[in-house]
Amino acid sequence: MDKLADWLPLLISTTLVVMCIAIIRWLLLTRQRELTAEQRLPRQLLVVVAVLIGVITVTLTLPVSDSSRNQVLALIGVLVSGVIAFSSTTIVANLMAGLVLRFNRPFRTGDFIRCNEYFGRVSEKGLLDTEIQTEQRDLIAIANSYLVNNPVSVIRSSGTLITANVSIGYDVHHSEVTSALEQAAISAGLEEGYAQVMALGDFSISYRISGLLTEVKSLVTARSKLHKAILDELHNNSIEILSPNYVAQRPTEPSQRFMAVKSSHKDAVEETEGHEAVAFDKAEKAEQHEQSIQVLQEDIAAIREKIAAADKQEKAALQKRLDAALESVEQLHGKTTLESDAD
Repeated sequence: MDKLADWLPLLISTTLVVMCIAIIRWLLLTRQRELTAEQRLPRQLLVVVAVLIGVITVTLTLPVSDSSRNQVLALIGVLVSGVIAFSSTTIVANLMAGLVLRFNRPFRTGDFIRCNEYFGRVSEKGLLDTEIQTEQRDLIAIANSYLVNNPVSVIRSSGTLITANVSIGYDVHHSEVTSALEQAAISAGLEEGYAQVMALGDFSISYRISGLLTEVKSLVTARSKLHKAILDELHNNSIEILSPNYVAQRPTEPSQRFMAVKSSHKDAVEETEGHEAVAFDKAEKAEQHEQSIQVLQEDIAAIREKIAAADKQEKAALQKRLDAALESVEQLHGKTTLESDAD
């Protein structure tokens, strides 16, 4: 009986701790099945903190001497301190950086980002690295610590400026060039286009044309369209494009122009909108997946509000809708896991 009395506090504390952790996990995670991976992360961290507190609580009730109990607590403290101390190492540093990115949310899945020489569309955000898909359809995993320690530019979903530089000789008045470049921006489907004189070189003038692209998903196609429109408008206006280092020394007639002649072939290749669908297929699927979950989350919240104010008959029908929506969310989570494993 004396031994049982000594172990009784440990049994009681262990039972209470396990029950408390189970309740906390049910309240934060199990009950909220519609949460995305990013929304689950802070809740999972709270569960980890609860487990750590529970371990300390159980340790305090161990039927051992005070010195032994203090040694166990010191060991737990050393382990926790060791994890924090090792935060300067690669794995833990990336983990900490991943938490920072998830809390600050500087970019979302599907956004175009540039970090130094890396440019692409975000296809996946992990705890250790962030995956982007480049214009060549390649997948690049960038360490989260690299993204935190370097400036990251994010293309706004409301629109971005598409720019192109071109050099023209001094024999063409700048008003003619700016007018042709602004018309090229309009022909390329850009809004609020404007031209600037960027530099006065030794043999040519450098111009820049900029225009607003509101549909950022067609970024790659829009750049190509703008370049083609510039060629067409300048050549149609008999304006010759020069290299910045070009020296005009040629034994030809003064009236001769070195410009490409517009093709009259009926089957000339036109710029299409399908390039991004091939180049950024994984990023597009990831963005659509998150949007689908967000829509289902809104539906689930609305159904729960209706259930709270409905009568018994309506509650049964609404509960079926709620179960179907929750099942759809779980299927989306499972589909994401399978696709990640396949990749």
